[in-house]
Amino acid sequence: MSLLAFNGLPAWAWALGLAAHFGAGVGLGLVYFRALMWNARLFALGGRVTTAIGLMIGRFALLGVLLIAASLEGALPLLITALGVLLGRWLVMRRAMDTAS
Repeated sequence: MSLLAFNGLPAWAWALGLAAHFGAGVGLGLVYFRALMWNARLFALGGRVTTAIGLMIGRFALLGVLLIAASLEGALPLLITALGVLLGRWLVMRRAMDTAS
């Protein structure tokens, strides 16, 4: 049983909900992987260990909460959210490669 009962929604609301999941996934991917770059920099350059560990725990918690919330609505919203996270990762990595070269 899905939390939002996607089966009872009209097609436009269903598509809008999936678009919202995709947008949330992209946003989370951008935040998650930018924080990962910052976290790696903290570890590599000898930053404060407590800040680096706190950021790492926060990243994992944020990703877990959003994916669990999407999974409560069904398999398709979870997959769309995960696809958005992957797109966010691609965008962060593309920008990092453009900056490096």
